[in-house]
Amino acid sequence: MLQPHPEDIVLIASALLALAIVVEVMATALLPRTEGFTEPAWTALVLGAYALAIWLLAEVVQTLPVSVTYAVWSGAGTALVAVVGAVWLGEQLDAAKIAGLAAIIVGVVLLNLQGGH
Repeated sequence: MLQPHPEDIVLIASALLALAIVVEVMATALLPRTEGFTEPAWTALVLGAYALAIWLLAEVVQTLPVSVTYAVWSGAGTALVAVVGAVWLGEQLDAAKIAGLAAIIVGVVLLNLQGGH
């Protein structure tokens, strides 16, 4: 039986991680529409998206180290939510927030450079 190359498995896991991040960011961006979980359709969509994101994350950590996976997940998710908030939700993105996001990104890059996968 033909076995996939380890690089291919890491690539697939990385793609699933990217998808998990996008789904989680989408759920977070839609969270205000739930009106405190009083709007059933939006609530179901948001909770379903969070469940899908967590399931994808659980699949990813079977291949990639949980420390690196979670760092990328939280760092990229935080940065993307800030951008979505600024672009689509009318939130302010000032110099302090940009500096904080840059620090998160640098931290994620440093973790990945340590050869965690």
